[in-house]
Amino acid sequence: MGTPTMTKMSNPREYATDTITESFANAKGTSSFGKRHNKTHTLCRRCGRRSMHVQKHECSTCGYPAAKVRKCTYLDSLPITRCCSSVANPPTDNWSEKAKRRKTTGTGRTRFLSGVARRFKNGFRVGAPAASRAVRA
Repeated sequence: MGTPTMTKMSNPREYATDTITESFANAKGTSSFGKRHNKTHTLCRRCGRRSMHVQKHECSTCGYPAAKVRKCTYLDSLPITRCCSSVANPPTDNWSEKAKRRKTTGTGRTRFLSGVARRFKNGFRVGAPAASRAVRA
């Protein structure tokens, strides 16, 4: 008779190594992050950027589906403190200066604002007939 071959079950050191490897594969930490393929953000219908959160259904760039476009106001959201009123250089809201430039009035069509100057000149009249002009001779 020959010597018996060692199987995985008969070699305790080899069996223990496989058990440890399997337990790491079922972990929730580092070894699991490579298997994550779910996307948290998708394309936004309004701004076109990949900022629409799938579960919240809210765009982190433009704020869709809110009616008004989201603006970056960092210091406006912070509580007002009275202690820095005498500071030589008060904090300015320049954190998102370029983002404000991209989204401000005049970067789009300004369809409504184009008629405001004309209506202002006429006193914002609504539904009344135009005042008669004097005939020039």
